[in-house]
Amino acid sequence: MKALVKKIGAAGAMTMIALCVQNAVAGPADYVYTPAVEHGERELDFKLGTRNPSGEASSSAASIGFGYGATEYWFTELYAKYKRADGNGTAFDAVEWENKFQLTKPGEYLFDVGFITEIERPQDRSEGYEIKFGPLFQTDFGKTQLNLNILFERNYRAAESNPMRVGYQWQAKYRWTQAFEFGAQGFGELGQWNRLAPRSEQSHRFGPAIFGKFPLGGRHAIKYNAAYLIDMGDATHNNTLRAQVEYEF
Repeated sequence: MKALVKKIGAAGAMTMIALCVQNAVAGPADYVYTPAVEHGERELDFKLGTRNPSGEASSSAASIGFGYGATEYWFTELYAKYKRADGNGTAFDAVEWENKFQLTKPGEYLFDVGFITEIERPQDRSEGYEIKFGPLFQTDFGKTQLNLNILFERNYRAAESNPMRVGYQWQAKYRWTQAFEFGAQGFGELGQWNRLAPRSEQSHRFGPAIFGKFPLGGRHAIKYNAAYLIDMGDATHNNTLRAQVEYEF
């Protein structure tokens, strides 16, 4: 993998990103993955999001997880996920196991590269098992950090057959201070991996975001990020408010 990244070079990497940004189906609490792994780090992770379709009831999702940096290149995390939709109360939704792999050393190449895999077991057994995976890219220019992730997703052993879907995440942030950084985030859903959906059926959500970290001594710290996203892929421009808080120790 390292040899491949070196051969691609700056121009090749930019071309690859341009071709990729053309559906992971993002829930309101989904977040932008980053490729970095810190060995020995433990974290409690809470995520929350609410989506407000125009003229319809809002839907919300939340998750709480525990993660551990098992090695210098592998981070694993287990989540319990919850949802609320159609005006109903909050209910348990799924169990998810996430594994992130750091494939290059930070700063070794123009792009830091990682890989994410997720296995989710929904409470509704008719949905089968949801598998999500894909490459993660990050680069830095001074105080500016840019991220792009290409994600593939499919449900296996589901009651209804479904094709593999493809989407993307992106993030740009400016490191103003450690406690407060600002930028933007975006999530896209494009359709089948081998056949993009018509433009009217795609989803492209993006908007302003804030980030920050408060050190508490030693490995202990609290990190946060939040974003307000507008879906430019539909006529009503549905909006999503999402946030994530992590306690690292």
